[in-house]
Amino acid sequence: MNLKISSMTLGAMLLSLVVRRAASFVPAAVRSNGARATAGLNSRSIPSSRHFRYLSATVAPEEAKAAAQVVEPEELPNNDNDEDLLKIRHSSAHVMAMAVQQIFKEAQVTIGPWIDNGFYYDFYFPETTDAETGETIPARKLSDQDLKKIKKAMDKIVSKNYPITREEVSREEAKRRIEEIGEPFKLEILEGIKTEPITIYHIGDQWWDLCAGPHVESTGKLPKKAIALQSVAGAYWRGDENREMLQRVYATAWKDPGQLKQYKKMLEEAKKRDHRMLGKKLDLFSIQEDAGGGLVFWHPKGSKIRRIIEDFWKDAHVDDGYDVVYSPHIANIDLWKTSGHFDFYRSDMFDQMDVENEQYQIKPMNCPFHCLMYKDELRSYRDLPFRWAELGTVYRYERSGTLHGLMRVRGFTQDDAHIFCLPEQLQDEIVAVLDLTETILSRFGFAKYDIMLSTRPEKAVGSDEIWDAATAALEGALKAKGWDYSIDEGGGAFYGPKIDLKIRDAIGRQWQCSTVQCDFNLPERFELEYVSAEGTRERPIMVHRAIFGSVERFFGILIENCSGDFPLWLNPTQMKILPVTDGVRDYCEEVAAKAAKMGLRVEIDRGNERLAKQIRNAEQQRVPIIVVVGEKEMESGTLAVRSRQLGDMGSFNVDDLLNEMSRCAQETVEMTTKGETEKKEE
Repeated sequence: MNLKISSMTLGAMLLSLVVRRAASFVPAAVRSNGARATAGLNSRSIPSSRHFRYLSATVAPEEAKAAAQVVEPEELPNNDNDEDLLKIRHSSAHVMAMAVQQIFKEAQVTIGPWIDNGFYYDFYFPETTDAETGETIPARKLSDQDLKKIKKAMDKIVSKNYPITREEVSREEAKRRIEEIGEPFKLEILEGIKTEPITIYHIGDQWWDLCAGPHVESTGKLPKKAIALQSVAGAYWRGDENREMLQRVYATAWKDPGQLKQYKKMLEEAKKRDHRMLGKKLDLFSIQEDAGGGLVFWHPKGSKIRRIIEDFWKDAHVDDGYDVVYSPHIANIDLWKTSGHFDFYRSDMFDQMDVENEQYQIKPMNCPFHCLMYKDELRSYRDLPFRWAELGTVYRYERSGTLHGLMRVRGFTQDDAHIFCLPEQLQDEIVAVLDLTETILSRFGFAKYDIMLSTRPEKAVGSDEIWDAATAALEGALKAKGWDYSIDEGGGAFYGPKIDLKIRDAIGRQWQCSTVQCDFNLPERFELEYVSAEGTRERPIMVHRAIFGSVERFFGILIENCSGDFPLWLNPTQMKILPVTDGVRDYCEEVAAKAAKMGLRVEIDRGNERLAKQIRNAEQQRVPIIVVVGEKEMESGTLAVRSRQLGDMGSFNVDDLLNEMSRCAQETVEMTTKGETEKKEE
């Protein structure tokens, strides 16, 4: 590239003096060795994305090049790939419940499962009566000080090294024991257990609970310095706001103190990346409580990013043989009865509305609409497969206590797609879905993920033959890709087996995003058919799949992954022009207009602040390219350029800069080409 040479300008000098930080993105070297397995049984890494690269700390411009060699955080184990860790967490939950009931005699236990990064236990504290005065004592509210007492009691239980033993009893015996200790919630849990015999786990002869396991052999096996109690939250029993309010104690547990320290460091980093805070700071989106909780308002800057994401998604699908479709937002309630959603999903649906003496339902899913489209005419085996993709907005009733920024909302856009195919086409279609998933996720910098294949549960629809064939197709597709995966026996949906994919972000957290699910239920319910080569009517295989999961949630993950520091190709403002005086504003307008015609997103600062403040504002808004324009730049037709990534870039001819930015945006790489800088005198 021939760059116009000029002496260092006033703007470039001011930039050099004022701005002392660079971007959080550095182009990643494109690896040539293809996909590689990461540590862990079910963890995969695809070729490193050149579109995103995270620097864990803010660096000065002169350090940016050295910082390009990023040391990625060591991966922490998880429940899926480390059974010992799962046992530690499960046993720690029991020890915590025992400690709580030792300290607070009135406490009643409910459930205490392990979760992604630890465990929780729900406790009920009833009102009590003062033995001397007869006055009613309000239900206890656990405090931070109480958590310290509980942890101290837990440590004592661990030190005593009580054996943890399993016992099988009859349903009648379990009921007798529960009634004897006066634990009504355990009775409800017992009623929900459909298998025999009933299993109980004991901690010595001190405490017991209904449980299926697994556990460590004794409390002494628990690493007490790797267990930490975190917080207390409210939760309704069974998630029903008409039932008792419980107190949920959250905790984390790891295999050693080093892992706990790493996890706490990750939590500190996560706070800095909270998408709710960054969404407000960068003016990307908001949740307007006046309109109702869980409803997302996309602001202009956030909308620009969303449009880029959606356009790329659509183009990738069309290139991969999909047709993009659209469906209504509401439908007659009869449709949801046919699909089964009204019977099995009603608690997660909004109430119906009356329309001309008929009931209509705002949609919680897109799939029934695609089934109707398929059924619109009789299909031939020669027509299949159909691949229909839709960015369809759905609405689900989420209780207010569960709402969380973009991660848990009431209205969201699913990147939904459904494939209708022949049984013999299934494995090839699944491979193609996984290829497309890899293409799309890697574009946004997600190169590591964990994969789970879930098989037939105890209650399921469809024959053994079709389940076996579909499971074999999913497993065959994973093997064809050469991907490692774990198997969740019995963890599939009642309507078919599935593949779930969790992505890992820049600080090592897992996020559930992509899913591929076979469905034997809806084709049966909607009586979907095709005419086979023999002239018989047969049912097609239906595949549900999503890559982002939802646009809103994926955007939240994306914000936190890059800490709001979007790369050049995705940034809502790719370049900010800072006029030094009003006299150069017309020149700035000409540059901005030329950039806009090339598809670049450019803003001109209002110029009513001192230059140092303008630069600082642009930096705080994470603008990747900042240019300063003074009289000299206007006269020479140049721009003084600074990159958040590399600092001072020197002086550029306008056309050269815009062409280089356009190339980088199209190739989704960061701009590294430098212009002319001041020559030092001998």
